[in-house]
Amino acid sequence: MAVYNLQRFKLLLVEDNGYVRRILENILRDFQFGQVTACANGQEAIKLIKDMRDNPETAGAIGLDLVITDLLMAPINGLLLARWLRTAKESPNRFVPIIMLSGAADSEYVNSARDLGATEFLGKPFSVETVYKHILEIINYPRKFIATANYFGPDRRRKQTGPLGKEMRKTRQEDITTVYSAAKAVKPKKGSADVWCFRLPNRLKEMAAGGMGGGEPGEMPANLLEDAEANLERTALNFTDWASNYLSQLAQLCAEALTKEGNRNTYFEQINLLAHELRGQGGTFGYPLITIFGKMLYECTGKGCREDDNAVDIVKAHIDAMRAVLREKIGDDGGEVGRALMGMLKEAVEKNAAAD
Repeated sequence: MAVYNLQRFKLLLVEDNGYVRRILENILRDFQFGQVTACANGQEAIKLIKDMRDNPETAGAIGLDLVITDLLMAPINGLLLARWLRTAKESPNRFVPIIMLSGAADSEYVNSARDLGATEFLGKPFSVETVYKHILEIINYPRKFIATANYFGPDRRRKQTGPLGKEMRKTRQEDITTVYSAAKAVKPKKGSADVWCFRLPNRLKEMAAGGMGGGEPGEMPANLLEDAEANLERTALNFTDWASNYLSQLAQLCAEALTKEGNRNTYFEQINLLAHELRGQGGTFGYPLITIFGKMLYECTGKGCREDDNAVDIVKAHIDAMRAVLREKIGDDGGEVGRALMGMLKEAVEKNAAAD
């Protein structure tokens, strides 16, 4: 089996949460990526790419061998960034593999990412192993690209058959034009039924294996994963401070919401975003109950949720539960203590949900 060296790889990381961005940067550097360039959102990433193209002497040089981007960001999110990378004339590499990263790994988000050209979807909370596996999947098993009048990106079908083995392809194989060059990175004209299938050399594998990979899959040196795991474990010591800060922000939003009569939509939108962040991070740092409680809060503060005083009390109950997890340093599922916290939280939610 080939042993990969990623020193020649140039990776773009786009993540709006500074804490998570630093964690991912550290993991990727532990994997020994040659160049990791980080941006805080899609707008910053697009501007950087354009600056690199127009002013390489002053802005520096950036390659796009791989992109890892968060999904929920402002003002330009990961979905819009993926669409720009796949369709814009200014995109330096429309075939670049894109790993979409999000704590909202619901089917709606996964399907949207897929339809806009994402190669892989990495759910939060992530681990060193899951990041590694997604990168390895892209290098070892690149997906052919499909171009139609309405889509340009990796083949969206992992398998050739649909549910119960039923063939879902409507286009006949003889109607597909195979393309062996990346030079024709365009879509068929609007209204056309043409389908182009791009079968390109596995450039990433050639880079990683130094031209010696052959047809067999490869892997990264085991010591790199061990180092990354150890570094992530050390970083987890700072997680409680980061999470406590988010819980303080949630508590402040609750206090402000209670002073506001009528529409509290702005407060609940911010609460929902903070819940999304907590949902995505707890499990990464050994606090899966933070992820579970964060997900519960995210789901009950979404679009169209209640905004009365009882709804605020539901948010406060989630804050209390998560503070208890951090205060007592409750890892894994928490055992009896974790089950007790879950029971009390559910009871508080049901009580306030039933109140007028």
